[in-house]
Amino acid sequence: MKLAVVTAGLTQPSSSRLLADRLAEAVTRQAQAEVRVIELRDLAVDIANNFVTGFPNARLREAIEAVTEADGLIAVTPIFSGSYSGLFKSFFDVIDNGALAGKPVLIAATGGTARHSLALEHALRPLFAYLRAVVVPTAVYAASEDWGGAADAFTDGLGPRIARAAEELADLLLHRRPRAQAKEEAEEEVVPFEQQLAALRPLG
Repeated sequence: MKLAVVTAGLTQPSSSRLLADRLAEAVTRQAQAEVRVIELRDLAVDIANNFVTGFPNARLREAIEAVTEADGLIAVTPIFSGSYSGLFKSFFDVIDNGALAGKPVLIAATGGTARHSLALEHALRPLFAYLRAVVVPTAVYAASEDWGGAADAFTDGLGPRIARAAEELADLLLHRRPRAQAKEEAEEEVVPFEQQLAALRPLG
């Protein structure tokens, strides 16, 4: 299986990347998958040029294909002005709006205060619902106070949220047909038009 991880953090190191790595690690402990991390910071100019030219360059095309061909997706954004970042939204704007249909997605975000955690529900979840993805029930938000606590070696309370969301995504991955298999089955199920037309003709 292939797991794509999209992170829109702008700084280096980035709390969004740190959260993305922890989520991916938690998922792959339960479902073996090849992980591909896509740092949108490195693609910012390519994404902007795509809006101007109407075409992705080779590097952006490779990132888009990694996301659309993956069996599952983890999407993490910093929260700016109560919503996802412009860079995060722009990347998903250049992806065909049917390319993520049926794909299991775990959404997550980081921010300075827990007050912005509802952005996951009023911004990210509707975005992926519009793209017809299957978003796991548990979304993960990490505020500044979540890092460096005493609940485990890294966080205070964040660990159980990560574990629950990762379990939900892993469960979908394990029970979902591989993308290539689903495509083959869909092609096999196509009935030629002539055959359908013959079935409608009256007998005798």
